[in-house]
Amino acid sequence: MASVDLTPRQARKAYGGDGGTYYEWSPADLPMLELANIGGAKLSLNAGGLALPSFSDSGKVAYVLQGKGTCGIVLPEASKEKVIAVKEGDSLALPFGVVTWWHNLPESPVELVILFLGDTSKAHKAGQFTNMQLTGATGIFTGFSTEFVGRAWDLAESDAVKLVSSQPASGIVKIKSGQKLPEPSAADREGMALNCLEAPLDVDIKNGGRVVVLNTANLPMVKEVGLGADLVRIDGHSMCSPGFSCDSAYQVTYFIRGSGRVQVVGADGKRVLDTHVEGGNLFIVPRFCVVSKIADASGLQWFSIITTPNPIFSHLAGKTSVWKAISPEVLEASFNATPEMEKLFRSKRLDSEIFFAPN
Repeated sequence: MASVDLTPRQARKAYGGDGGTYYEWSPADLPMLELANIGGAKLSLNAGGLALPSFSDSGKVAYVLQGKGTCGIVLPEASKEKVIAVKEGDSLALPFGVVTWWHNLPESPVELVILFLGDTSKAHKAGQFTNMQLTGATGIFTGFSTEFVGRAWDLAESDAVKLVSSQPASGIVKIKSGQKLPEPSAADREGMALNCLEAPLDVDIKNGGRVVVLNTANLPMVKEVGLGADLVRIDGHSMCSPGFSCDSAYQVTYFIRGSGRVQVVGADGKRVLDTHVEGGNLFIVPRFCVVSKIADASGLQWFSIITTPNPIFSHLAGKTSVWKAISPEVLEASFNATPEMEKLFRSKRLDSEIFFAPN
């Protein structure tokens, strides 16, 4: 593991046009993606942009980083799509086999930006999503002969040719002025999305930080994806307690905004990462490694997925620390410390949980 580069990276542009841009992280830049079988991508839609209907080779969690718009979802074997209004803070679980499209309203003053993180263990390429477009220049039906397309859709060959070739763009388009798309339905949204900025807080530490955890209780669809997720916001100069995943899960973190320092310690007590992070960075914590973060003055906000739907973490500082549970005698012997030093150590962080505000 020590030889794997853990440096956080920004996404690179994969394709785009007038309607917007699709960015992705590559295992060539971030080797932990392939090792952990995790994919990461971002979709940025300009006003009026439409990400054409597609399905993916990976189950994903989507998080809306910016803007408002509409998402269409067709679940496997469903006879009707779900059309959902989405806005900043929304998280959606997208299991295998779903067909999705995304749209930014023509009158929108900002881009609609969505983050995708997911499991690529069954994908074409480890560490990278492959999206199968249903229409456009790279759409599935451009690969079939006109005979097959005509038979499939019960169309004359000339009509089949016209329909398949009428959309010259690939992946993302800008809809024509005045063209209408379906209106979202509140009923369709039920059980499909959770707004992490409005949901009840699972952790709330004054001047420290706040956490909302996505799991099978508040977003049941994450069970279908096999991933858990959380949104963490820590205040300026606050610290997130050193901790590790108890269930051999990888933690994949996208920094939304702010900046700060991250340290990761692995086997043999070796520090395997000590770096500065900022909004747009993605990084992955190897299994069982211990990670901690300290925010700069601006604070630090991140969205993470964990490769289990109901993650469990152990912390090594704070009142819920494993050290508080270990007997004084074992602690003394382990640190080779005096009883006085053990008492001093144990007397600290009695009220703080996982976030520590600056002194």
